[in-house]
Amino acid sequence: MVFRARQRSLGRVVALKLMLGGQFASPDARERFRREAAAAARIQHPNIVAIHEIGEHEGQPYFSMDYIDGQTLGDRVRSGPLPAREAARYVARIAAAVAYAHQQGVLHRDLKPSNVLIDLFDEPRVTDFGLAKQIHGSATLTASGEVLGSPAYAAPEQVRGESARVGLTTDVYSLGALLYHLLTGRPPFQGDSLQAVLRQVADDDPVAPRRLNPSVPADLETVCQRCLEKDPGRRYPTAGAVAEELERFLAGEPVRARPLGWPGRLVRWAARRPAVAGLLGALGVALAGLVAVGGVAAVRIVRAEQAAVRNLRQTLLAQASALRLAGGPGQQQASLAAVDQALALGTTGPLRDQAVREVIAASAHSDLEFQAVDTMPRPVARMHPVG
Repeated sequence: MVFRARQRSLGRVVALKLMLGGQFASPDARERFRREAAAAARIQHPNIVAIHEIGEHEGQPYFSMDYIDGQTLGDRVRSGPLPAREAARYVARIAAAVAYAHQQGVLHRDLKPSNVLIDLFDEPRVTDFGLAKQIHGSATLTASGEVLGSPAYAAPEQVRGESARVGLTTDVYSLGALLYHLLTGRPPFQGDSLQAVLRQVADDDPVAPRRLNPSVPADLETVCQRCLEKDPGRRYPTAGAVAEELERFLAGEPVRARPLGWPGRLVRWAARRPAVAGLLGALGVALAGLVAVGGVAAVRIVRAEQAAVRNLRQTLLAQASALRLAGGPGQQQASLAAVDQALALGTTGPLRDQAVREVIAASAHSDLEFQAVDTMPRPVARMHPVG
């Protein structure tokens, strides 16, 4: 519980944080509360809410901190996405503050819009280090496999309970989730149940910000997606690197991260689902084999049809020649009819020449009249164009 209170010794307004039912809290809960105060008290940064006093009154632990007369970042984005430059400015300041906390040996592990306050100077102030962890400390109050953080903004290694992989890039992921929410008006993942959100965080890629808000600049989308990589090794290595990228964007300079093309997305998807990818790959190989076999069969069919047409043309021309040589009544006309059928099948150079010879030879024994055109005799009647 957080109250607005007055510190009488200094006459100033502060925020007073108490444990809900603190008198009856377990030792672990009381230690976590104390650790939050101790972690935040060591960090003095303009964009982090400062801790003033830590104590206990009648068995009730408490600590006082700066009172921020403003709204949370969650309130700020409730009416819809923020303009791109405003979102980038907020997250750049938050990233710089988180980088400073990391330098002091503290991970936040619960960055989300409701844990960022906007003060009267429109500056973001990070608060609520309730899940803070010592980077170099070995002691932890988190049981193995326990999920900590807000699921929609938590990194995959957090929702999987992989505490050994939680590190600097865990907060980098949450910075990307914050930026995503400010740009699109919604968290990267949302579902009907906690289990659905946890599964999406662990296995799915978020919808590209520009699909939800086409006005998002491409470079800003690239920064956001780089932070939200499932594999911690693919994210920005530090929160400071995120702050630098966003400052480059704000200065009108190109960011250093490059968007991941569809081949890279396919490889990344296959790495997360090896069994499904293997099955699809096997089906693809089988389909390619069927296509190849079908292609060979089709070529063979076409070639067989072409050979049959050639044979039929040659047969018709041979028939025309035999009828012409027989010289019987009506056989010249039958010879020309056979030539006519051969020409209807289409001809290549040699067959065309043979057809012309047959027409001329057949016409020489009939009453057809010829006209000289250049030096090429052509019958006036029953002569098909052959040139």
